Amino acid sequence: MAAPFSPETREAALAALPSADLDLLVIGGGITGAAVARDAALRGLAVALVERIDWAAGTSSRSSKLIHGGVRYLQQGDVSLVREAAAERAVLRRIAPHLALPCRMLMPTRSRAAQA
Repeated sequence: MAAPFSPETREAALAALPSADLDLLVIGGGITGAAVARDAALRGLAVALVERIDWAAGTSSRSSKLIHGGVRYLQQGDVSLVREAAAERAVLRRIAPHLALPCRMLMPTRSRAAQA
């Protein structure tokens, strides 16, 4: 559907879906559904994205929007899980660099003695 989409045109757009010539129908307008729909559209597929309530209104509205790096598992000493998360993040950066941008951050720490 190349028509502009807005709250005013939503009902008509949904009514037109059964007769639309689509390559892909993505159900779920959260971050994952939106990324899949975007990637497919960039590859030239005819895509429709539908969401029950509103875009990113569910879990995606409360996410950090960051790809988990596994760093928090260092606290439990689970180095293998941190390595696995880093490897998977590297795969995503390699196959979809337009969807996974690097974001440098500083992680403040303090000693356990300072917490007492």
